[in-house]
Amino acid sequence: MIEFKNVNVSFKNGDKEFSAVKDASLKIEKGEIFGIVGSSGAGKSTLLRTINLLQPVTSGDVLVNGESIVGYKSEKLRNLRRNTGMIFQHFNLADNKTVYQNIAFVLKAAGKSKADTDKRVKELLELVNLTEKSDSYPSRLSGGQKQRVAIARALANNAEILLCDEATSALDLETTASILTLLKELNQRLGITIVIITHELDVVKSICSRVAVMNSGEIVETGGVYDIFTKSENEFTKQLISHTLKFDLPDEVLANIKGTVVKITYHGDNANNPILSYAANTCGVGFNILLGKIEYINKVPLGILYVNIFGEAESIKSALQYLASHTESTEVIYDENKSF
Repeated sequence: MIEFKNVNVSFKNGDKEFSAVKDASLKIEKGEIFGIVGSSGAGKSTLLRTINLLQPVTSGDVLVNGESIVGYKSEKLRNLRRNTGMIFQHFNLADNKTVYQNIAFVLKAAGKSKADTDKRVKELLELVNLTEKSDSYPSRLSGGQKQRVAIARALANNAEILLCDEATSALDLETTASILTLLKELNQRLGITIVIITHELDVVKSICSRVAVMNSGEIVETGGVYDIFTKSENEFTKQLISHTLKFDLPDEVLANIKGTVVKITYHGDNANNPILSYAANTCGVGFNILLGKIEYINKVPLGILYVNIFGEAESIKSALQYLASHTESTEVIYDENKSF
C-alpha cells in the first residue's frame, strides 16, 4: 500500500544542510494501523508528510499502491491528496465556519453538488457520532469533538489513507481513548489504512498492529507492536519502552520486607498460568504478592509481578530456578540474607 525506499529528506539553512530523514525504508500494508514513534525531532512528521507530498523527498522513492508518487504534479497530485486524509494535533478547523461548513468545504472544493454534499456530510457526522453538532461552531466543541470533526473532514472524499500527526497529543486520557476507539472502528468498518505519528507509546500499544521506531532521522527498528515491547533489540527502543512500562516497587514497601523479593516478567500465555502455585507446591516455599499488573497488547498479555518469597534457603533457590525457567525473566531485587 505505502512503501518508502531509501528516503532522504534534507533542509538547507544558508550554507548548512540538515538531514531530517535518513535512508528510510519501510512498507505499510493496506488496511493496517501502523505507528511511527520517536522523540521530538526524530523525523516522524517529516516522513509522514512525504506520503501526500506535503514534504518532497530529497532522494529515494515513495510508492502508494505500487506506484511512485515522487514526481506527481497537477491532477495526479490532487487525486493523491484527495485520497489521503490528514488530521493534526490542533485540529486545524476554521473557527468562523460551522461543523457542517468545515466538512462541506472539502466536498465543494472537489466539485460535489449541494445535494451530494448534504448527503455526504450527514453520513460523516453519523459516522463520527456528531449529528447534533452540525450547526455548532468549533468554539462550542470539546477537544474530542473537534478531532471528530477533523476526522470526518479527512474522510470526506472517501480517502483510502488516513495520516494522523500527533492527533491525540492535545487530548486528555479519556478523550484520547475515545478517539483511538473511533479510529479502530473506522479501520475495521472502512478498511482504511491508518498511519499514526506519536511520541506516546501507550497510543501505539492500544491501536497499532506494527510500529517503526525513529531516532535522529533514522528508522532504528520495525516490527509487531508486541514484539517491539517484549523483544526489542535496539537500545534507543528499549529506553523508550522502559518509560511506558515503568512499574517499580515503592521504597516504602521494601523498607519493611524480610527475605527475598523478586520481579517476574511474563510474556504471552505464561502471564495467565498459575506459575506461583506450581512453584510453591514443587519447591515448598510461600509467596506474598506485593504488586502486579497484566496488560494486553494486541490481545496478548504482558505481566509484571513483584513477590516476596519465604522459606528455607535451598527451597528459595529452587523456586528461583523454577521461576526463571518458566517466565520471561526473574530478577532478585532484594535479598535480606544475600546467601545466594
